[in-house]
Amino acid sequence: MPEPVIIVDYNPQWPVMYEEEKARILSAIGLKIVAIEHIGSTSVPGLGAKPIIDIMVGVRQLAEAEECIEPLQSVGYEFVPPEKAGIPERRYFRKREPGARTHHLHMVEMDSEFWEKHLLFRDCLRANHSTAEQYHVLKKRLAEQYGLNREGYTEAKTLFIQSVLAKARAEH
Repeated sequence: MPEPVIIVDYNPQWPVMYEEEKARILSAIGLKIVAIEHIGSTSVPGLGAKPIIDIMVGVRQLAEAEECIEPLQSVGYEFVPPEKAGIPERRYFRKREPGARTHHLHMVEMDSEFWEKHLLFRDCLRANHSTAEQYHVLKKRLAEQYGLNREGYTEAKTLFIQSVLAKARAEH
Protein backbone atom coordinates (compact mmCIF):
# COMPACT_ATOMS: atom_id res chain seq x y z
CA MET A 1 0.00 0.00 0.00
CA PRO A 2 1.44 3.40 -0.96
CA GLU A 3 2.58 5.66 1.85
CA PRO A 4 1.30 9.25 1.78
CA VAL A 5 3.71 12.13 1.27
CA ILE A 6 3.59 14.08 4.53
CA ILE A 7 5.69 17.17 5.23
CA VAL A 8 6.21 18.01 8.90
CA ASP A 9 7.89 20.96 10.58
CA TYR A 10 11.61 20.74 11.28
CA ASN A 11 12.51 18.44 14.15
CA PRO A 12 15.73 19.31 16.02
CA GLN A 13 16.12 15.57 16.76
CA TRP A 14 16.82 14.82 13.08
CA PRO A 15 20.59 15.51 13.33
CA VAL A 16 20.70 13.36 16.49
CA MET A 17 18.84 10.56 14.70
CA TYR A 18 21.32 10.84 11.82
CA GLU A 19 24.32 10.56 14.16
CA GLU A 20 22.82 7.50 15.87
CA GLU A 21 22.14 5.85 12.52
CA LYS A 22 25.57 6.82 11.19
CA ALA A 23 27.15 4.93 14.11
CA ARG A 24 25.07 1.81 13.30
CA ILE A 25 26.01 2.00 9.62
CA LEU A 26 29.70 2.49 10.39
CA SER A 27 29.64 -0.49 12.75
CA ALA A 28 28.09 -2.63 10.02
CA ILE A 29 30.05 -1.54 6.92
CA GLY A 30 32.63 1.01 8.08
CA LEU A 31 35.51 -0.59 6.19
CA LYS A 32 33.72 -0.03 2.87
CA ILE A 33 32.82 3.61 3.51
CA VAL A 34 34.94 6.49 2.24
CA ALA A 35 32.52 9.14 3.54
CA ILE A 36 29.03 9.40 5.00
CA GLU A 37 26.76 12.46 4.90
CA HIS A 38 23.35 13.56 6.15
CA ILE A 39 21.49 14.81 3.06
CA GLY A 40 17.95 15.74 2.14
CA SER A 41 15.67 18.17 3.88
CA THR A 42 16.14 16.68 7.35
CA SER A 43 19.79 17.81 7.12
CA VAL A 44 18.84 21.49 6.78
CA PRO A 45 18.15 23.26 10.09
CA GLY A 46 14.68 24.80 10.12
CA LEU A 47 13.45 23.09 6.94
CA GLY A 48 10.26 21.04 7.08
CA ALA A 49 10.48 17.60 5.49
CA LYS A 50 9.14 14.11 5.19
CA PRO A 51 10.25 12.63 8.53
CA ILE A 52 12.75 10.30 6.87
CA ILE A 53 16.49 10.63 7.47
CA ASP A 54 18.41 10.52 4.17
CA ILE A 55 21.96 9.23 4.44
CA MET A 56 24.47 9.18 1.60
CA VAL A 57 27.33 6.72 1.81
CA GLY A 58 30.30 7.20 -0.50
CA VAL A 59 32.22 4.14 -1.64
CA ARG A 60 35.17 3.76 -4.03
CA GLN A 61 33.34 1.41 -6.42
CA LEU A 62 29.61 0.80 -6.64
CA ALA A 63 30.31 -2.94 -6.89
CA GLU A 64 31.25 -2.80 -3.19
CA ALA A 65 27.56 -2.30 -2.39
CA GLU A 66 26.90 -6.00 -2.97
CA GLU A 67 29.12 -6.83 0.00
CA CYS A 68 27.14 -4.38 2.17
CA ILE A 69 23.66 -5.82 1.67
CA GLU A 70 23.83 -8.50 4.37
CA PRO A 71 25.59 -6.35 7.00
CA LEU A 72 23.08 -3.53 6.43
CA GLN A 73 20.19 -5.99 6.72
CA SER A 74 21.56 -6.90 10.15
CA VAL A 75 20.96 -3.30 11.28
CA GLY A 76 17.46 -3.13 9.80
CA TYR A 77 17.90 -2.04 6.18
CA GLU A 78 16.03 -3.50 3.24
CA PHE A 79 17.91 -3.51 -0.07
CA VAL A 80 15.91 -2.27 -3.06
CA PRO A 81 17.32 -3.78 -6.28
CA PRO A 82 18.54 -1.18 -8.81
CA GLU A 83 15.84 -2.08 -11.34
CA LYS A 84 13.20 -1.11 -8.74
CA ALA A 85 15.08 1.83 -7.20
CA GLY A 86 15.09 3.80 -10.45
CA ILE A 87 18.58 5.35 -10.28
CA PRO A 88 21.24 3.06 -11.77
CA GLU A 89 24.22 4.95 -10.30
CA ARG A 90 23.18 4.35 -6.69
CA ARG A 91 22.34 1.42 -4.46
CA TYR A 92 19.31 2.13 -2.33
CA PHE A 93 18.38 0.79 1.09
CA ARG A 94 15.44 1.74 3.28
CA LYS A 95 14.58 1.22 6.91
CA ARG A 96 11.15 1.35 8.42
CA GLU A 97 9.33 1.09 11.66
CA PRO A 98 5.79 -0.28 11.70
CA GLY A 99 3.75 1.93 9.41
CA ALA A 100 6.42 4.26 8.05
CA ARG A 101 9.85 4.61 6.52
CA THR A 102 12.42 6.10 8.87
CA HIS A 103 15.68 6.13 6.89
CA HIS A 104 16.85 6.07 3.29
CA LEU A 105 20.43 5.07 2.57
CA HIS A 106 21.88 6.06 -0.80
CA MET A 107 25.17 4.33 -1.62
CA VAL A 108 27.10 5.94 -4.47
CA GLU A 109 30.62 6.35 -5.77
CA MET A 110 32.43 9.26 -4.12
CA ASP A 111 33.30 10.98 -7.39
CA SER A 112 29.81 10.64 -8.87
CA GLU A 113 27.47 13.38 -9.99
CA PHE A 114 24.90 12.04 -7.50
CA TRP A 115 27.35 12.70 -4.62
CA GLU A 116 28.26 16.17 -5.85
CA LYS A 117 24.75 17.45 -6.56
CA HIS A 118 23.22 16.18 -3.31
CA LEU A 119 25.90 17.89 -1.22
CA LEU A 120 25.70 21.07 -3.30
CA PHE A 121 21.90 21.26 -2.94
CA ARG A 122 22.06 20.60 0.81
CA ASP A 123 24.76 23.19 1.31
CA CYS A 124 22.83 25.79 -0.73
CA LEU A 125 19.74 25.29 1.42
CA ARG A 126 21.80 25.48 4.61
CA ALA A 127 23.41 28.74 3.45
CA ASN A 128 20.29 30.46 2.12
CA HIS A 129 17.29 30.58 4.43
CA SER A 130 14.96 32.15 1.85
CA THR A 131 15.71 29.39 -0.68
CA ALA A 132 15.10 26.78 2.02
CA GLU A 133 11.78 28.47 2.90
CA GLN A 134 10.72 28.53 -0.77
CA TYR A 135 11.52 24.83 -0.96
CA HIS A 136 9.50 24.13 2.20
CA VAL A 137 6.45 25.96 0.82
CA LEU A 138 6.77 24.10 -2.49
CA LYS A 139 7.06 20.73 -0.75
CA LYS A 140 3.98 21.35 1.40
CA ARG A 141 1.95 22.33 -1.67
CA LEU A 142 3.16 19.32 -3.66
CA ALA A 143 2.50 16.92 -0.77
CA GLU A 144 -1.12 18.08 -0.73
CA GLN A 145 -1.34 17.85 -4.51
CA TYR A 146 0.26 14.42 -4.92
CA GLY A 147 -0.88 12.63 -1.74
CA LEU A 148 0.00 8.96 -2.26
CA ASN A 149 1.96 9.54 -5.49
CA ARG A 150 5.58 9.71 -4.25
CA GLU A 151 7.00 9.56 -7.77
CA GLY A 152 4.83 12.49 -8.90
CA TYR A 153 5.82 14.47 -5.82
CA THR A 154 9.52 13.84 -6.42
CA GLU A 155 9.25 14.66 -10.13
CA ALA A 156 7.40 17.91 -9.39
CA LYS A 157 10.31 19.14 -7.22
CA THR A 158 12.87 18.59 -9.98
CA LEU A 159 12.65 21.99 -11.68
CA PHE A 160 13.18 23.85 -8.38
CA ILE A 161 16.14 21.63 -7.45
CA GLN A 162 17.72 22.04 -10.89
CA SER A 163 17.39 25.83 -10.71
CA VAL A 164 19.07 25.95 -7.28
CA LEU A 165 21.89 23.71 -8.52
CA ALA A 166 22.38 25.77 -11.69
CA LYS A 167 22.62 28.98 -9.67
CA ALA A 168 25.06 27.40 -7.21
CA ARG A 169 27.29 26.08 -9.99
CA ALA A 170 27.28 29.48 -11.72
CA GLU A 171 28.44 31.13 -8.47
CA HIS A 172 31.42 28.78 -8.06
